[in-house]
Amino acid sequence: MITMFKSNTPFLHITNKIGTVTTLSKLIGVILFLHIQTIAFGQNGPYTIQGTIVDSTTNEPVIGAIVKRADGYVGTQTNIDGFFLIEYSGTLPVTLVVNYTGYANQSFVVTEENVGQRLTIPIHVDVNASEVITISSRRRDETAQDVPIPISVVGGARVEDAGAFNVNRIKEIVPSVQLYSSNPRNTGLNIRGLGSPFGLTNDGLDPGVGYYVDGVYYARPAATTLDFIDVERVEVLRGPQGTLFGKNTSNGAFNIVSRAPSFKTGGVFESSFGNFGFIQTKLSVTGPINQKLAARLSFSGTQRDGLIYNQTADQYTNDINNLGFRASLLYNATKKVKITFIADATRQRPNGYAQVAAGVVTTKRSAYRQFNAIAADLNYSLPTLNAFDRTIDQNTNTRSGNDLGGASVNIDAKIGKGTLTSTTAWRYWNWDPSNDRDFTGLDALRLSQNPSKHQQVSQEFRYAGNFSERLSGVAGIFAIGQTITTTGTEQAGADQWRFSRTSNTPPQTLMTSDLIDGLTQHTKSTLNTFSGAIFGQLDWAVIKNRLHVLPGLRYNYDYKDADYNRTVDGGKQTADPAEISLKNSVYSAQYFHTKATNTNLSGNLTVSYVVRNNINVYATYSNAYKPVGVNIAGLPTTSTGEADLSLATVKPEYTTNYEFGIKTSPTKNSVLNFAAFDTEVKDYQANVQSPQLGVNRGYLANAEHVKVWGLELDGNTKVGKYLTLNAAVSYTEGIYKKFTNAPLPLEETGAAVSFKDISGGSLPGISKWASSIGAEIALPGKFFTNEGKYFFAVDNFNRSKFSSSPSPSQYLNIDGYSLFNARLGFRATKGLTVFVWSRNVFNKNYYEQLLPAAGNTGLYAGVLGDQRTFGTTLRYAF
Repeated sequence: MITMFKSNTPFLHITNKIGTVTTLSKLIGVILFLHIQTIAFGQNGPYTIQGTIVDSTTNEPVIGAIVKRADGYVGTQTNIDGFFLIEYSGTLPVTLVVNYTGYANQSFVVTEENVGQRLTIPIHVDVNASEVITISSRRRDETAQDVPIPISVVGGARVEDAGAFNVNRIKEIVPSVQLYSSNPRNTGLNIRGLGSPFGLTNDGLDPGVGYYVDGVYYARPAATTLDFIDVERVEVLRGPQGTLFGKNTSNGAFNIVSRAPSFKTGGVFESSFGNFGFIQTKLSVTGPINQKLAARLSFSGTQRDGLIYNQTADQYTNDINNLGFRASLLYNATKKVKITFIADATRQRPNGYAQVAAGVVTTKRSAYRQFNAIAADLNYSLPTLNAFDRTIDQNTNTRSGNDLGGASVNIDAKIGKGTLTSTTAWRYWNWDPSNDRDFTGLDALRLSQNPSKHQQVSQEFRYAGNFSERLSGVAGIFAIGQTITTTGTEQAGADQWRFSRTSNTPPQTLMTSDLIDGLTQHTKSTLNTFSGAIFGQLDWAVIKNRLHVLPGLRYNYDYKDADYNRTVDGGKQTADPAEISLKNSVYSAQYFHTKATNTNLSGNLTVSYVVRNNINVYATYSNAYKPVGVNIAGLPTTSTGEADLSLATVKPEYTTNYEFGIKTSPTKNSVLNFAAFDTEVKDYQANVQSPQLGVNRGYLANAEHVKVWGLELDGNTKVGKYLTLNAAVSYTEGIYKKFTNAPLPLEETGAAVSFKDISGGSLPGISKWASSIGAEIALPGKFFTNEGKYFFAVDNFNRSKFSSSPSPSQYLNIDGYSLFNARLGFRATKGLTVFVWSRNVFNKNYYEQLLPAAGNTGLYAGVLGDQRTFGTTLRYAF
């Protein structure tokens, strides 16, 4: 893995660049060590509090219970044997509380007399007890209500029952999340409308929303399109989180936690069948290999027939063909050291990600250059302009090979009053596509394929712990190196001449099929990057059990080195300068090399106050940087035909966020949380899709100032013994406060100016209103010999109208929609679960995204949401 980077000159250069980071990390490490030791010697203890949590009826150990101090400040989670251990520095006696879903809360007191003994704490089943949501985003196990961060948590059971087997479906549960994907490469994951620029993906830009799986940062947005494999929970943190996570997370983070290996043998087998040939199979088995080593093997496979009919190929496209595998080993080296090995691989082989023609607009170009005039001259008509006929006639063989995987080693060692964690990871991503970029049955763009190979190596060292009775925190060092190589091909077909001809007068009349048929551009781009960071956050109890102050800092170093080379061949061989000029207007050679580096210091300050045991109020000020970006997909040309190097890099994004929140538990079985936020972004990194055909994937530019603000309300409650309700609502406003040099929307292509001032216009992809509402009735019962619950559940997801164009457009807007999903069946903790389900019950037609065809002739296409699906699921757990 390391050899891969050493063989690249940029990485040798990087090694020389990061001396200041290394020196600073050593200095901060010494300061933290001395500070922690000073505090430690001034405190009582430390005391070792240990014991086992058991079921009061069966005396079986309770796995995963939260054991915490009554004020929620110090806590841990029980292991596979129900055992817990807390290193506590403070005064005795101290009261601790045990929380576990389905059980009544149980308090116990640790005194001078019993401290150090192995306690046995029985807890009692309570069918009316509310769900206890455990998270680890702050690098310790704690309940979500105790954390002064706006966070949504979706448990693995809900993920499985709701059929939310990827991020695109999680967004229907967490309304502040947006995901837009025309294919795995062109995928953007946003929280509160920020994270990735809307539209085509440029590899030279870092995502603003961090995506973590078991502590490992996944750099490529394609990972968000993969099926989840054996997930325990999904944590969605809103707002900047760079002082908690290794990689920059300027707009939020997805923290996905997988089910860990267990020393208790068990497993789950699940199979689902539905319409459109839907078949999904999941398998997970776990158990001990010996007294110190346990393993878990997990598999997921999903297949579904296509939902869009291609009349040219006489087949359905946009099917699903996913396979995923995950293996993990847990080695308990000592009582205080555990090592986890994880390897995973996922393969996707769907037949295309076809977009469907959705409409034609009149641009500012001449009548000769409008799509309808072009189609008429070529004796062509679209199969339909009603996208929801779900019919296309695209004539390019589609291919969408998407492979992603890797391996990691995580070491947790209890040292002093905390845990030192080392996470070492290597990951790869291989993307092998072929698309019909003109969206039609015309032989215009015959080939459009940009296969990429990506590798990353990352290392994180992190120490998290309770340094004293009043002080806890986390401090870490993170480094990641990446390389991505793209070898693209785009070829003009026999009909492209008519799209490229600008008039019917000389010399444009020389633009003929004979001239450019087979004209091909070959692109090779290479991007090497390095990012290093030092980060940390403290939690200081100023007033015990009441007032907490949480300062955090992050120092970041980023280096990027990009090389882009585009060559052209094919078409008519000619020496005529006029014909050569016309060929170059379609595709032209281009080469540039650029590199960029920057450092920045960011941080946050949170103040939280426990008004009473069930009301926690917090306010946060934070700032964050999104690293410098480099354009690595071709640049617009100057008047001399050279690459416009002024656009080769884009400035870092600077985010300032203000947050106010209230977390409450109005009753024993209910939660109600509120958050208000105001986010200002300077030098917002925007995506521009150029009307120049040779600019393969658009380019990046900085918008001077962006503002996003909103309100969020979420809660859940249990009504009586059988009814559970949950809801989340978000109101979000996003505008360009200042963007004076923005790209033209589709309908203004060909105007006298090439750019426009869209200050005051709406940001794309943001619905003002979005909500998720759910209800479930569950009645205890038996299914054959299985104890469990009969249940009926309904979920509803709503979002209002939003823009699907980087610059506000009259046409590329998506109407609001409402989706209903339902489930009915029997759920068992152990044994057989069976239920029937339906998604999009009322068969609502809706768009996920609208985007212009290449060349901006006026044609635009849509990414369609799935129509109604239904089926049944069988699950057996042992």
